[in-house]
Amino acid sequence: MTTDLNQLAQTAADAGHGFVFPGRFEVTAFGENQPDLEAIVLSELTAAGVVPDLGSVRHRHSSGDRYLAVAVTFDCDTRERHEEAYRRLRAHPAVRMTL
Repeated sequence: MTTDLNQLAQTAADAGHGFVFPGRFEVTAFGENQPDLEAIVLSELTAAGVVPDLGSVRHRHSSGDRYLAVAVTFDCDTRERHEEAYRRLRAHPAVRMTL
C-alpha cells in the first residue's frame, strides 16, 4: 500500500508534528560574497547525504554586495540527514548563517 506524500504532509500538519520525511526542503545559506559559496553549499548538502535540486539554486546579493545568500531545495529521506545538512553548513567557515 502506498501513501500519497501530500496526504502524509496533511496528516502531520493536522497532528502538529512539523516536517514529514521523506520530503523536499529549502535551505538558505548566507556568507560573504565569494564565487565558490554556491559550490560549498552544494558540496556540504551532498556530503550530508541529501540530494540538492540543482535547478532550484537561487542567489541574492546584499545591498552593498558584501554578502550573498544561496537558496537550494533538496530531497531528504530522514530527520537525521536533514539535521546533518544544517550542521555541516553551519560548521563551514564560509557560511555565516542558515535559514
